[in-house]
Amino acid sequence: MNVTFLFRKRLPGFHSIEELFYNISRRVGKELEVMNVELPYSKFSFKAIINNFRFVKKNKTGVFHITGHVNYLALATGKRTVLTIHDIQSSFYGGFIHQFFIKVFWYWLPALIVKRITVISEFSKFELEKIIPFAKQKIKVIYNPLNDQLKYSPKKINETCPKILLLGTKPNKNLERSLNALVGIQAKLLIVGKLSQEQSHLLQSSSFNFENFENLPYEQIIELYMESDMVLFPSTYEGFGMPIIEAQAIGRPVITSDFGAMKEVAGEGACFINPNDEVSIREGTMKIIKNAEFREDIIKKGKGNAERFSLEKIAQQYLNLYKEI
Repeated sequence: MNVTFLFRKRLPGFHSIEELFYNISRRVGKELEVMNVELPYSKFSFKAIINNFRFVKKNKTGVFHITGHVNYLALATGKRTVLTIHDIQSSFYGGFIHQFFIKVFWYWLPALIVKRITVISEFSKFELEKIIPFAKQKIKVIYNPLNDQLKYSPKKINETCPKILLLGTKPNKNLERSLNALVGIQAKLLIVGKLSQEQSHLLQSSSFNFENFENLPYEQIIELYMESDMVLFPSTYEGFGMPIIEAQAIGRPVITSDFGAMKEVAGEGACFINPNDEVSIREGTMKIIKNAEFREDIIKKGKGNAERFSLEKIAQQYLNLYKEI
């Protein structure tokens, strides 16, 4: 039996799906024959879609796993396909015609064709069932796995000037509200992602001590986790929320949102805040800095929670799924 993992064209700064599924494919490859195929075109255009479609048609063999963000490929791969959907909300932007196109070619038609659909959280499953109620029996939750490069490495927090890691600068990552909440707190901010003009202005005008990083390889992301004293991740929307469990696995206290996939994924190992309330974000940050007993408690619970997402456990679930097909 062989499994072909289909990946979107890799772009600078977008590597989370690739990191996840290359690790899964390596583990699955110990028991099955696997092939990793990266699509030749990344643009969201009719020409790129048709060319990707033809590319897959030429390489059609065995079981296919569409690993994310190119759902339309199910029209080429056919029934013996697993389709992974990471989140729903990010697909629906633009006008009515664009959104209708997405519903048809990213969700309705692929859902009719493929054998199984995997989602990365119960939250995502709930959202997806509303879009494809006719195919909800095909949907299975398989969480994202932790990268096995992550090693538990506890660190004594610098309570005088902690290093706070903020991952992501897109609107849902809530950076502007986080910065407003942190004004006046003595800290160094480690910010990953390309800053907008508004974000840069806010950092400069409030005289934050910060470093900004773009297009980092995963190994350097791990180094930032290690360097940080805590991770602030008050996202307003996630299909999963990898920074939560990555920070937990390394042994850093996490501040994150009190709803949706974030709360589901974090278990009891986080300080939960209202991401729409700057006061709540600030209070959560100060609680981590000042309350050592609370901080150590969530680090311990976070370490235990991260074990739910081991690569071995997740890869075995996919192996079982492929064998069903």
